[in-house]
Amino acid sequence: MLITPPAQAELDAQDVYASLERHARGDWGECCPADWKENEEALTRYRRLFSVYRDRNGVKFWIITEADRSATTVLLPQDY
Repeated sequence: MLITPPAQAELDAQDVYASLERHARGDWGECCPADWKENEEALTRYRRLFSVYRDRNGVKFWIITEADRSATTVLLPQDY
């Protein structure tokens, strides 16, 4: 698991951990319906997984798991 330096500096750590647990359970947070559907298909087709969450201060962040499941990264949208 990775977190970008800007995300680490800005996000509440407890909210990041809670969101990682949600991501691992297949709760994709605030993803749009098309991304939610893509994630559901990606579970069996080994494609990238993408989730959207907000921390307790309302800061939006993303969690992306690579298609080969080699890395999961927490990042701010502007880090992408």
